[in-house]
This record gives sequence, structure tokens and C-alpha cells, in this order.
Amino acid sequence: MALRKQSSRSGKGTGWTYEQIEAGMRHFYAKNGHHPTAHEIDDYPYLPSSRSIERAFGGLVALRKRMGLTEDELDLRAGSHSTRRAYSINERAHKVEATVYEHLVKLFGRELVHREYFFTDDRRTRADFFVYDAHGGFCVDVFYPKDLRNLTGCVNSKRVKYCDAVMLQYPVILLQMNKAVEQPELDRMVSKKKKPLPKNTSLMTWGTFTSFCARRKRLNIARKGIPFLKEGVR
Repeated sequence: MALRKQSSRSGKGTGWTYEQIEAGMRHFYAKNGHHPTAHEIDDYPYLPSSRSIERAFGGLVALRKRMGLTEDELDLRAGSHSTRRAYSINERAHKVEATVYEHLVKLFGRELVHREYFFTDDRRTRADFFVYDAHGGFCVDVFYPKDLRNLTGCVNSKRVKYCDAVMLQYPVILLQMNKAVEQPELDRMVSKKKKPLPKNTSLMTWGTFTSFCARRKRLNIARKGIPFLKEGVR
């Protein structure tokens, strides 16, 4: 097998042969159980950049055809691969949201933890959770980024989503649930952003989030009274 390791992504070097690329593609498959996407190719040490492959072979689909992959494996954005990926993402999202919900209910009470909370009457802008507590409340948006590249895209999207003054009157927690990504990495990413996160918005790991929750005081319903419980919740 003509496996070649990429020593550096910068500068010009010797061009990669088809045999070396095929060896890298099959090496990835043997290790991960699926063929690499463009982003995975860019991050894999035994392959050149996806862009260079596209230039040399007319696209990743053309390369996969030359490798003799099945029709279902040619375009990873469609077919059963895409269906399996969507199912896996949805199943994981359900599990991580359930973990967060159970934790919040344990600390603040079921009646004060609202799922899929709509901030506006147009019913388009919602958070995964809104928690009423003694400090007024806070909002939680839960997501699971695959890696730091995916994390950046998610945060950019959510920065735009949570920009209305109605939402920002409460703390907004962007809770990423990938344990492989630690809080210092999140802090570095946020500090380097050209467009900062809106005020009251924080990007947290699960560990940081549980510490945040531990500092919040549970609302005493019997003593304070909560009008929204009588009037109904959106």
C-alpha cells in the first residue's frame, strides 16, 4: 500500500499520486468505518487537501468512482449515508437534550423548566430550555458540534439567532455537549472572534454549565407566587 503521510499543509511539495490518495482513503475507511467527507480529508494526515483532490480528479465523486465504490457511497451528501447520518444526529440530539432536561428539573423543578420556549409571538425564535429561577431566569441552547470547525459554524449561527433585546434580558447559555472540546478551547475561540457574542451570552461545556446552575437559586413558588403558571405558558 502506497500510504503517504502529509508532513505539512503549507508550501508546495511533490504532487500526490492516485495510488497514494487511494491508500489514504482506504486507510481512513479501515480506521473509521466510513469514507471521509471533504472536511475529514482536510484533517486527515494521510491525505492531501480535498481541494487538491478535486482539482486533480474533477471532484470527490469522480475519485470515489475511480476507486470502485458503490453508487450509494459516491455522494456522501445524499442517499443512505445521508439518511444514516441524519438519524444518528437526531438520536444524539435527543439524548443530550434529555440529559440537560433531567439535570435542570432536578435543580429547579419540573414546572419551572420550559422546553422549546418561544420568545416572540411569531413562534420562530425559540430556545431549547428556559428556566425560571430566583434571579429571573436563563435560556439554554443545546448542541453537539462534531469538532472545532463545526463548533465555529454553530456559534456563528447562534450569535445571529440570539440578538434580539427580548432574549438578551436573560443570560443565554450556548451549551456544547462534545466532551472532547474543553472550556479553554471555547474561551480562546470566543476571544478571537471578530464579531463578539452578544451581551449576556456565554459558550459553555457541560462542566462549566453545571457549575453555573449550582450558583443559581431555585425559585420558591409558594412564597413568591408565579403569575405565568396561572395564565399559561407559551
